Amino acid sequence: MSVGTRTSLGVDVGGTSVKVALLEGDRPAWTGQSPFYARPNADELMEAIRAAARGRTVHADVTGICVPGLLTHDRSRVKLSVNVPGLNGLPLDELVHDALGEQTGPVRVVNDAAASSTDYARMHGLVGRLLAIALGTGVGGAVIDDGVVLRVEGASSGHLGQMDVSLDDEPAVLGPDGGAGSVEGYLGVPALKRRYGENLNDAMLRWTERDPPMRALARTIRICHAIYRPLHVVLLGGIGVRLKPVLPVLDRMVRKNLTSVADPKWTLKCGDDDFHAARGAARLAHEEN
Repeated sequence: MSVGTRTSLGVDVGGTSVKVALLEGDRPAWTGQSPFYARPNADELMEAIRAAARGRTVHADVTGICVPGLLTHDRSRVKLSVNVPGLNGLPLDELVHDALGEQTGPVRVVNDAAASSTDYARMHGLVGRLLAIALGTGVGGAVIDDGVVLRVEGASSGHLGQMDVSLDDEPAVLGPDGGAGSVEGYLGVPALKRRYGENLNDAMLRWTERDPPMRALARTIRICHAIYRPLHVVLLGGIGVRLKPVLPVLDRMVRKNLTSVADPKWTLKCGDDDFHAARGAARLAHEEN
């Protein structure tokens, strides 16, 4: 590391694991991921953060953390996290410092979809409006205009995962929040495992235009074209980055009789890896510090 180079740490607390990334300036230095967990408590979360750091003594000027769930007004704690109950009521700066030490600097809480989309946009040098859909344990979304996040509520571009995309010829689904026909009810990891079993990677490789999750995702993107008119659409998160083999099918489904409001030059891509949110959290924390 060069003398004077600022370091920033990103911590992405997901529904099934923790991912971390250290940046030296704008350059990623290393990444790490914890073992998988299910509904961890606070102590298990701290152990997962340590495991993701691979036993390193981490020094950073600032740390960014993104977490699933509804935040308190001052963004210091999580009011409700359905999939990660250990976060509920826990001061997020204490979570990081108890796990890794005070040498990780002040902690900034950032939106996970905004973090992952920011990292993807920076890595690919994108200009114009980007719609990022993060598909994992839950579903989130962010809209970025040349690096600036469109804010609808707090730091969020809206609750895309709770959008009703009900498929009339399918049995009704309920999302984790009780919302009927929600995107999460079709595409969140728990919903996918109920439909296809534990081996999701193999199942997704066989998806066609008849599979309900593909139809729900196509409908989601089509609705977003009418609302946001993005130039770039990217699928992120553990599920999103693994949809690359079926991306041509999804692309055709979205484009068929798509509204003329949509930008005619729009593109559909998948993310590069599982660490966009961790790197993005580090980037946003660095810029806010």
